[in-house]
Amino acid sequence: MGFETLLGNARLKENLSGSLRQGRISHFYLISGPEGSGKKTLARLLAAAMLCREGEKPCGVCKNCRKALGNVHPDVIWVEDPEHKSVSVKIVREARESIFIRPNEGDRKVYIFPQELGTEGQNALLKVLEEPPSYGAFLLLTDNPEKLLPTIRSRCTELNLHPLTDLQLRPALQKEFPEVPPDVLEAAIVRSGGYLGQAKSILAESGDISPQTVEFARVFTGRDSVGLAQLLASMEKWKRDAFIQELSAWSMLLRGALVCRSGEKGTTEAERQLGAARSAREIMNAYHKLQNAMQYAGGNVSVAALCGNLLWQLR
Repeated sequence: MGFETLLGNARLKENLSGSLRQGRISHFYLISGPEGSGKKTLARLLAAAMLCREGEKPCGVCKNCRKALGNVHPDVIWVEDPEHKSVSVKIVREARESIFIRPNEGDRKVYIFPQELGTEGQNALLKVLEEPPSYGAFLLLTDNPEKLLPTIRSRCTELNLHPLTDLQLRPALQKEFPEVPPDVLEAAIVRSGGYLGQAKSILAESGDISPQTVEFARVFTGRDSVGLAQLLASMEKWKRDAFIQELSAWSMLLRGALVCRSGEKGTTEAERQLGAARSAREIMNAYHKLQNAMQYAGGNVSVAALCGNLLWQLR
């Protein structure tokens, strides 16, 4: 099996396979790449490889591989904090303390950090990275290595995921979305930047647009300030996570409109209409305002305040 289920990234996979065959396994890997680039897929495969006892690692069929790839292995611990954007230092400290309990079934104990770590969390993790137990391994996932402390990066083996070619993306998307028209598929490939996860999200969302996104497309395309005010007023009491998710969908819509303005075909009629009605500068400005609002929403700014600010910024 090896790392075949991770598309592209041939050199990275060859280097990892060679290191595993020679028994050269780092205790700390930093897996980096944009959203949808395959970071979690690689983390699962690497965790399975660390626990696999067969010749070609990961073999994909032994007990350890099956459990690791199925997220049920007791020695593969995903350190997550669903309530927050970054993992709290308390959870990092708990994981750090549990590393000194020996593995249950495998030869190693693998900790995977799929969320960003704040400065406190990184410093807490650093204490165990300096002197880890021989069986301990850590996989830290990030969209930007520059966010990490130099002392963290100096101790890791970096694995950087790269975009796929159209020839690699197209068959995978055609297999999963056989009913999607070819022109829509091509538009998703262009918008994805070469990352399979992003292309899949674009295609999935193109057929499942929320009423609020439909209304945002209408009022922004038509420069309807009153409609925009009514839409944002209806969202003032939304939960923070739902609000961020909705703004993300609006951002995706704007990105699609920009693609349309560049001469490519959008994945939805709303993107095509918006791209024809507003200038590239207007669309980019709105996109940046939404990104800022999402960032503030991840902090302590109230949803109601952000709705009021967006009305002023987008009208």
